[in-house]
Amino acid sequence: MAISDNKGILLETGTNELEIIEVFIDEVGGYRGYYGINVAKVIKIISLPAIIKPPNAAHFVSGMFNHCGNVIILIDMAIWLGRERREDVRPIAIITEFNRVTSAFLVSGITRIHRTSWANIKPLDSYMQNFCPAVTGYINLEDKNVLMLDLERAIGEINPDLAVPHLQPIENKKAVSESAADGIIYPIRVLHADDSGMIRRATREALESGGEFIVTSEVDGSVAWEYLMDTKRRAAEQNKPLTDFIDIILTDVEMPQMDGYHLCHKVKNDPVLKDLPVVLFSSLITDKLLHKGKAVHADAQLSKPNTTELIAKLKEIMMKK
Repeated sequence: MAISDNKGILLETGTNELEIIEVFIDEVGGYRGYYGINVAKVIKIISLPAIIKPPNAAHFVSGMFNHCGNVIILIDMAIWLGRERREDVRPIAIITEFNRVTSAFLVSGITRIHRTSWANIKPLDSYMQNFCPAVTGYINLEDKNVLMLDLERAIGEINPDLAVPHLQPIENKKAVSESAADGIIYPIRVLHADDSGMIRRATREALESGGEFIVTSEVDGSVAWEYLMDTKRRAAEQNKPLTDFIDIILTDVEMPQMDGYHLCHKVKNDPVLKDLPVVLFSSLITDKLLHKGKAVHADAQLSKPNTTELIAKLKEIMMKK
């Protein structure tokens, strides 16, 4: 079942809509758990292929297989989630692309594809995020509670460099040493929206470590928008330009309540905020999906987790202002 050719055709970018593939895992004991995956990440759905188990692989890696000339890692979603999947039904594999990596996830089956709004996805509070780090939120679909999964975390558990933003100390020192002559007024004030606490912390540490950035972090696009509205009011009350409070917006794409595309669309259509640069920093930034960011007039689109590239782009944007 091919997904990539038709996904998102009916979705207008910036409307806060998404399509979710509802998958399930049948567990030993009779329980069926329902989980949601953003269709934008899915390339294809296939039957369980012939696999080879690599040595020293993570315990939740079922193996590797060849698909269209590419070797793809197959992750057993049940084992990754700490569940025990029934073996009497042949599972299927969902091939995905995000974080510049193609990988596959093993599940018991698929129920259907739902079209909904990010506003319908309820985020987890900080306590629940620590308790259930693999889950970013939940949504009720046809009287079923469907958990939205942080697939980037699974990839990050195999190779942290593929999921967690980081900046090597030697790279950071180079960035600082070159900053004096670039004509930018430091520190650069960044509003960052991302629903992953891990990503928020890592991005803030990477940006602020050189003393060139001050980062305000928010948990999703809706909260970031509230912050922008409050900042706009404060700027008006103090008769100051908005840029006295914020220089640039950095946002993830996939977030409960309001996604990054919708946040960017609202910013660019606000008469006061429209000149603020918006940078999309997401695992969904691929060649196939760049048109979505362009449709909402994002100033730049970068794939996680390359923070060195991000810092260079933020400075480049600020030099042009």
